[in-house]
Amino acid sequence: MAKFAPSVLGADFSRLAEEIKDCDRLGVDWLHLDIMDGHFVPNISFGPGIVKTIDKLTDKFLDAHLMLSEPQKYFEPFAQAGADLITFHIEVHPDPRRHCRALKKLGIKAGISLNPKTSIQKVFPYLEHFDLLLIMSVQPGFGGQAFMNSVLSKVEETRAFIDKNNLSTLIEMDGGIDGENAQRCVDAGADILVIGNAFFKSTDRMALTQRVQSLHR
Repeated sequence: MAKFAPSVLGADFSRLAEEIKDCDRLGVDWLHLDIMDGHFVPNISFGPGIVKTIDKLTDKFLDAHLMLSEPQKYFEPFAQAGADLITFHIEVHPDPRRHCRALKKLGIKAGISLNPKTSIQKVFPYLEHFDLLLIMSVQPGFGGQAFMNSVLSKVEETRAFIDKNNLSTLIEMDGGIDGENAQRCVDAGADILVIGNAFFKSTDRMALTQRVQSLHR
């Protein structure tokens, strides 16, 4: 079954504690934390302080996506704040093994991500070292963008590569995912679906959660 990770960036931050508790009540699998620096992507979100607050509010697995130009400078602060997995982009480090080792030394899981325009072939030589590959289905930076169907072929190619090489790396997708296209993402090979605005602005979060968590390949 697919895991469901609401992106906290889509939450109402004036009611952050209530939003996190609602995620707990609904039984979502993970919480996805979009960290942006205004340089690697044209937006700024939040830092370790908010992650620490979220960690105090829930026992959920915290999945931190660092969209930063120099992510290695912030591995330790986010790990100490409570992140269970930290993902950084291959676009900022073409040979990511050193960053992966640094994360593992901190006692957390390591993820690698790539933007829609980056060739999926660039990550294949490193997948065996990582716990997760995050495939972006929008250009990162702002929520509410339209899902890019062209990315599904990347997911299919990655699923075939992982299965052929008996890897345990999970495939996560993020960007424009909702109740309408979630099945296509899972059919292509995704294990974890990140949903932001479509979840937090939904009039029936329970139905969406149950629908996503019931999806099978």
